[in-house]
Amino acid sequence: MNELISPKYQMQLVQQVNDKIWEEYKIYKDVLFYIKKWHEEEEPSYYHNERPWENFYISYLDDKVDLKSTLHNMKGDILLKIAIDLNVDTPDFIPSIPTFKNKIKEEYTSVYDTFTKALKHIEDDPALALGLANSAFESLIKEILKDERFLSKVSGGETLYKLTGIIVNEFKIIDKFPKEAKTLTTSLLAISQMIEKLRSEKSIFHGKTKDDILIDDSLYVYLVVNSFTTVGLFLDSYYRKRYPKPEDSTQVNSPNYPDEDDLPF
Repeated sequence: MNELISPKYQMQLVQQVNDKIWEEYKIYKDVLFYIKKWHEEEEPSYYHNERPWENFYISYLDDKVDLKSTLHNMKGDILLKIAIDLNVDTPDFIPSIPTFKNKIKEEYTSVYDTFTKALKHIEDDPALALGLANSAFESLIKEILKDERFLSKVSGGETLYKLTGIIVNEFKIIDKFPKEAKTLTTSLLAISQMIEKLRSEKSIFHGKTKDDILIDDSLYVYLVVNSFTTVGLFLDSYYRKRYPKPEDSTQVNSPNYPDEDDLPF
């Protein structure tokens, strides 16, 4: 993730985050407390002289936290997460991957684990990452369709394209959206079909031989992962808003339909 964010953009984002933190917390002590919430480090070893690992270095100036230097010490993904946490606008970089990971981490554990594995293998094994991304996409839709308010029940053997068709029908997107939703529905199906086709024909998941052409360029996998996160964020957000959990809604048997502008897209 860090290499996807240009140094120029990180410079701009550091300044925005720096200003927002001071605006929010105002005094050095509280600023330090906030930064330490993001800080991770290993316990120092008494048997080695190496400096213990930490995800970023907290800089100090005159015994007070040097916030801007500390922010510059961070990798891009951490900086983006902090920006999201503080509601700092990031129009020049859509942080769909960290946002998606934060949303699914607690609610869909298996989806999170599979998606995280896919991210780890994008560079060293693009074909494997592609297959894992497809599996994560399938798992997300299956998790949503477990809701008893949906009539369609999956058997477990459905393809990604089939699952996408099922959830689009269950969400009644064509009924609830304007006529332009037909294009949206077609696009969702086309994305799922593209990911499924790449997985079946260009990855190791269907027993390829050395003579088969496999994806060996991470560029294509980034396209798949970004497509998945965009669609995944939409499906998850639509589900949460249109079908709130019964204990959070006064109408258990019918979905709640807020204004269209309430959707984060």
